[in-house]
Amino acid sequence: MFNILVLEDDELFASTLEDFLSEEGFAVDLAFNGEECLDLNYEKKYDLYIFDINVPKINGLDLLKQLRSAGDETPSIFLTSYKDKDTLQEGFLNGCDDYLKKPVDLDELILRIKALLKRNKKQFEIVSLSPTLSFNPETKRVLEKGIDLNLSVKITDLLELFIENRGSIVTKEMIISKLWNMDEEYSEGSIRVYINHIKKLLGKESILNVKGIGYKVEF
Repeated sequence: MFNILVLEDDELFASTLEDFLSEEGFAVDLAFNGEECLDLNYEKKYDLYIFDINVPKINGLDLLKQLRSAGDETPSIFLTSYKDKDTLQEGFLNGCDDYLKKPVDLDELILRIKALLKRNKKQFEIVSLSPTLSFNPETKRVLEKGIDLNLSVKITDLLELFIENRGSIVTKEMIISKLWNMDEEYSEGSIRVYINHIKKLLGKESILNVKGIGYKVEF
């Protein structure tokens, strides 16, 4: 299940978005001002941001700029009533990926969300890892002959990162960003433990060490 963080100070519209996106299979957290949104971001990893611009405390433009400056590349969509080109240009300069003008067509929103997630290598279909092993990206569960292996969240998150980057190199920085929030401590040992667990699932040859850089994904 993909996690979406919605920043919207209109509580009725925010509730409508939450209900709609939940029915579409997304996990949704709501924030009604920029500071609350930032706090949620520190506590949890998100696959997508949907931000209003004109919100209290920290507006959506400044918030996204702050997140991008901290290295957060989470895909983002602005929902806004602004129509002037300068505001929209500032949104893109601050790192947004797409925008929709209010009033929002929810059917168009879901199309934009799925297109943006796919461009960022997010999977919606079940991924076959071997003749008996599969990964469900919506539930983030690994199944062996249809039976849930009940792997930990960090292992499934790391596996998802590797799936999204098959044939490419995954750096240590990418792993840290995926598995730990900005205020969490990590250790080199824990990274090795999670990677070794995935190697046991997929075979040692599936994840190759690239000295000083990270890991090459070969499955």
